[in-house]
Amino acid sequence: MLPVPVEAVLRSSWKDLRRRVFHRRHASEAHAALTNIEFRRGKTDPAELRAAEAYARDVLGSACYAPWLYVYTALNGRFKEGWIPDNFYGWVVVPLLKGHYGKVSELKTMSRQLFQDDVFPDIGYHVNGICFSPDYAAIPCSDLEQTLFSNTDKVAFKSDQTGQGKGVIILDRQDFGAVTIRSLGNGVFQRFICQHQTFAQFGSEAVATIRFTTVVNDGGAVSLRACYLRLGRAADGHVRPDTEVCVSADLTDGGLQSTGYQSDWTNIDAHPDSKVQFDGLGLPRFRQCVDKVLELHAKFPFARCVGWDVTVDVTGEIVVLEWNAEYNDVKFSEATQGPCFADLGWEKLSQPGCNK
Repeated sequence: MLPVPVEAVLRSSWKDLRRRVFHRRHASEAHAALTNIEFRRGKTDPAELRAAEAYARDVLGSACYAPWLYVYTALNGRFKEGWIPDNFYGWVVVPLLKGHYGKVSELKTMSRQLFQDDVFPDIGYHVNGICFSPDYAAIPCSDLEQTLFSNTDKVAFKSDQTGQGKGVIILDRQDFGAVTIRSLGNGVFQRFICQHQTFAQFGSEAVATIRFTTVVNDGGAVSLRACYLRLGRAADGHVRPDTEVCVSADLTDGGLQSTGYQSDWTNIDAHPDSKVQFDGLGLPRFRQCVDKVLELHAKFPFARCVGWDVTVDVTGEIVVLEWNAEYNDVKFSEATQGPCFADLGWEKLSQPGCNK
């Protein structure tokens, strides 16, 4: 075993490398977003950008948090105090206000068991070589096909430790078999959702999801902080982060903003495939969806900020497709609805430094 001082140096060096890679990746992504925004809107007022950089240095502790503030500023035409840069959220807020508890959401097979709520559309599981029914009873994998396809010809499978549309596979009955099950690894089978007409009109087979962001304050109260609709494109089988269309919604009534954004931050007023405009549309069963995610977060308040991906099916039933209690993205909400977290004191959290 290496002497303790050597081990400490190695750990410190590894963390420093992770920090540098993390912030450089965010800086590159933010620079691309800023370039695209300014290409369409013109150059941002230099005084507003200076205010953003000053806030990053003086309040958040480093200029490495400025790039996302530049993006938010360019999109809004001015800087707003209280914005949380996405890399500050990931590097500072997530570890301090979630710890290891946020990782629980990566185990998608545990959601229904943890929350004891049928709002999760789980119809079966495959974990460590064993197949399970929806009530977590072990069943022969040869019987799983009948369990999954008793009322449908299509199901979705989501792998553990994945998110943002990654690890999602749509399975047809004719393609299903024991070999497929073994190759999928650990994960959850969910019923295929026929989406509400409000979402279906946008012309994508991908099930539209509403991203709700909820937080737990220092007093333990849970509140809604952001909400936006995520739409797939015509060629997508599920919503993908590299092709999605996002539209923010009013937190009081679920009304959509008139402007949405593609994944490269191009602003649009209608879905690029169906040409259905966003203005005048509202999210179905919005208040009931909000009540549900607040109820769920209250059952697991240890991860202080959670992103919930919710949809409403053709019958009006609320469905929680997944939840992200670790590194749930905040940049789109901050840019279009923020500051979303200004009253929580996150900017005062102590943090390891990054290059000034």
